[in-house]
Amino acid sequence: MNTDHFPAFVDWLRVERGYSPHTVDGYTRDVTEFFACVGDEIDLPLLTREHIRTYLTSLYNTNSSATVARKMSALRTFFRFLIREGVMPHDPLAGVAGPKLARSIPVFLTVDEVFSLLEEPGRQDSFYLRDRAVMELIYSTGMRVSELVSRNINDLDFSGGMVRVKGKGSKERIVPFGNAAADALKGWFAQRDQLIVDRIKRGHEAEREALFLNSRGTRLTSRSVERLVAGYAVRAGIGVRVDVESGASVGAADALEAMGASSGSSAPPPPHAAAANS
Repeated sequence: MNTDHFPAFVDWLRVERGYSPHTVDGYTRDVTEFFACVGDEIDLPLLTREHIRTYLTSLYNTNSSATVARKMSALRTFFRFLIREGVMPHDPLAGVAGPKLARSIPVFLTVDEVFSLLEEPGRQDSFYLRDRAVMELIYSTGMRVSELVSRNINDLDFSGGMVRVKGKGSKERIVPFGNAAADALKGWFAQRDQLIVDRIKRGHEAEREALFLNSRGTRLTSRSVERLVAGYAVRAGIGVRVDVESGASVGAADALEAMGASSGSSAPPPPHAAAANS
């Protein structure tokens, strides 16, 4: 039975991803519901988009778009776990668009929405390791995007779980980051090193200090981060823009930043981010 994989999945969510018992229970219920729809005896490698679409059609009859998006996030996480374990060769959810979420009343991004955003980068994305590290570090520290892209590799202290951040007015502070961010960062370093090597081979000066690089091997920009996070938000079904208290219209990256700052980071919290209609 496919639910036999649940104990290992639950352990992975709790230990490696650091999810709360409430979130783990929710993911387990959502995946159980999927197999109740398509059949628990189905051969996992044979799952296709048609199975997914059949399930989604049944959901739309009785659930809101936000609930459907959350259930898709749970499935996507489960499938990626199975791919990692070698149980599945592909993700049947790849290329399946999530529902568009319309909101008339400003609300904070939910924890499930944040987790959905963090889980969205996958092997189909050329720089999913970098993008996952970018979003995990934003969420873990609450640092501003402009602060993130200006971080250098030597600003990290893995032994202490700390990152040195220089904010406005060149004021420096030390900010803790969690295990999920640390693992994501370490996962990105091999690709980062290869980008540096490739840039040298093209006859350009290496960008050895920057923590995050683009495809050309140069420092990632704030605009690129905002664009990549917004793209993952759309794919995850978080079809919102984010308004800050100043009234400015900003992106999903700012929502992630605000959620990180409100989750216990020692970084000074940025303006509260709320989701509004696109």
